[in-house]
Amino acid sequence: MPDRATDHITLKSRQIPVIADCDVVVVGAGPAGLSAAVSAARNGCSVTLVERYHHLGGMASGGMVLVLDDMVNGGSEIVTTGIVTEFVERMEAQDGAVYPPPQDCLKSWEMWQKWSRWGCIDFHKTGMPQPIIHAVAFDPDTWKRVSLDLVGEAKINLRLHSWFSEAIIDGGKVAGIVCQTKLGRQAIRCSMVVDATGDLDLAASAGADFIKGQYIVTTVFRLAGVDTERAEKFEYENPQEYKKLDRRARRVIGGAWGMWWLKTPIPGIVWCNCPHMAGYDGLSPESMVAAEYEGRERMMNLLAFARENLPGFENARMLGAAEQIGVRQTRLLQGEYVVTRDDVKSRRHFADSVCRGRDYYTPYRALLPRGIDNLIVAGRHYSCESEAQKSSREIPPCMAQGEAAGVAVSIALDENVALRDVNAKKIQRQMRAQGADPGDVPSSNALVEQPPAAE
Repeated sequence: MPDRATDHITLKSRQIPVIADCDVVVVGAGPAGLSAAVSAARNGCSVTLVERYHHLGGMASGGMVLVLDDMVNGGSEIVTTGIVTEFVERMEAQDGAVYPPPQDCLKSWEMWQKWSRWGCIDFHKTGMPQPIIHAVAFDPDTWKRVSLDLVGEAKINLRLHSWFSEAIIDGGKVAGIVCQTKLGRQAIRCSMVVDATGDLDLAASAGADFIKGQYIVTTVFRLAGVDTERAEKFEYENPQEYKKLDRRARRVIGGAWGMWWLKTPIPGIVWCNCPHMAGYDGLSPESMVAAEYEGRERMMNLLAFARENLPGFENARMLGAAEQIGVRQTRLLQGEYVVTRDDVKSRRHFADSVCRGRDYYTPYRALLPRGIDNLIVAGRHYSCESEAQKSSREIPPCMAQGEAAGVAVSIALDENVALRDVNAKKIQRQMRAQGADPGDVPSSNALVEQPPAAE
């Protein structure tokens, strides 16, 4: 195999057709990118949404991360709202979402047995039973349908099957992107871009500063034909025997959260958020191929064990692995502000907070690269330390980031100012108007060190 560090070829430059010209290009149609595109479009921008896969939803659908969590502060105050709330309501209307009512969100063995296998538990709390909290189990195909509905209603120019290739830079400003398609390379011109790639592909191409991090990857899968009622009955009536079998199952899979299987809105189908595998580089094709092989071997080993040993799993069948490997961390922006582990752990409140997660706040500055205009990021690759990202990368907060980014680009265009000059207070007001909590009002457990943002 050639040494890629020294072996190169030179290609002739070619003219690239411009297939769209718009206010805003959003690259990546995962939860953050979709929210950014919808938010910008609803605020009057012409938007083009670019996605490499054939579907919308990213890790929520293609990656099958089938529980929305990290939405409550201190266990009961729902703080991650806005487009994510709309998503949940629309999926529920299609029988594609399940979550506990407020009166069930408490700490008791009765509620534990009712809701824990839906993933609606406060896994941050020690001791049993863990409290039941607001979290949402959902169906991935319902997510795809709702995504398409929102994109269509907002009249967004959707470009699927389009792989981001490089940023177009003009005088230190991002002026568009080039993507690769079956028809060759295509260019899209724009006034603003949102990098929602998850891996910082666009911002890195534009020259933004970043660090590289690495965390576990997961090849998520689902099983069909599971008698969940029988499985839960065995677990609760035979707790010691179940614990022994569960420990053996998690050794077989070789890496899993406390609950390696959860129920889904479709009866008989369970979600397995495992196996977790360390040492894989989410930017390396070779590494991702190796993860596919290892992950599939592990999941089939677990299926065989479950069929032979676990009541309720005797007739289980492999429904299939997720279309996308669950990559948690690759490139992380080092922007106008870098969120630290201490910021997240101490619940530090920022005057320019524009979105929030479980117990943490994200400042507007952490969405902006240094020295590059017309570019904002939204998603797990925002500006933060590696250890901070591990605690602040769940889907709902990323959606809130996207919604805030969509508001920010619309204000910048309306006022003809650079993104870094947009007043965070105006973003906060518009987020509130859209039903989202931007984190402008700190909760009682926040560490408040700064005065409110100026008008």
